[in-house]
Amino acid sequence: MDFSDKKVLITGASRGIGYATAEEFLALGARVAVNGRTKGSVDKAIAELGGGDRLVAAPGDVGTVGGCESLVAAAIQGLGGLDVLVNNAGIVKTGFLEHTSLADYRAVIDVNQVGVFLGMRAVVAAMRDSGGGSIINISSNAGMEGVQGVIAYVASKWAIRGMTKTAALELGRHGIRVNSVHPGGVATPMIASDDFDSIDQDAVFAAQPIPRVGQPEEIASLVLFLASDESGYSTGSEFVADGGGLAGNTSRGVD
Repeated sequence: MDFSDKKVLITGASRGIGYATAEEFLALGARVAVNGRTKGSVDKAIAELGGGDRLVAAPGDVGTVGGCESLVAAAIQGLGGLDVLVNNAGIVKTGFLEHTSLADYRAVIDVNQVGVFLGMRAVVAAMRDSGGGSIINISSNAGMEGVQGVIAYVASKWAIRGMTKTAALELGRHGIRVNSVHPGGVATPMIASDDFDSIDQDAVFAAQPIPRVGQPEEIASLVLFLASDESGYSTGSEFVADGGGLAGNTSRGVD
């Protein structure tokens, strides 16, 4: 795949999957706008990515109208247009239903769900004017099943599926494709946080058909495929990369 002169905005690109995706786009010739919530996190990521005129800083909070519109405007101005949007920014707050506060619930929804809505809305005009583009929304395998202890996260990731399909229906006429990516457990700062200390992650991953945690680069490669012309007939679709975690219940079967 060749992304020479392609203009890419990645939200939540200061670490994890977003950072790995920025690395891969840069390696294949793209110009990349890096988003993170703070200017400091963005500047640090850009320095670690090597700096240079193919990187643009686009700090801002994706979950607010002003923040999202500002970061998209900075990306479009700095890149000179936009061909690809990767809606990757996301957070998680753990807690069972009866112990989840409305404030925590809304905080997750604002970033994970509202941020995707605002991001897609903000790039439509630029992509339409340039003749099309590709939007990739990062959901989760938690957007395809229930998961105990993360009700707000699950709600937000299911919502991304529906928004992706609706946006694909509305934007296809403008040459804009919209797809969602559904990672399983990936070795990022999110799953390494204290929130997941009570989970035996080794046991969880060992039960999968591919018995290990995923790597950010493996999700990034799927994102690049969906951004490229190689996936030109794919829109409104869901692409799972979860080590087979959704393939079935590994505890049941014929001995």
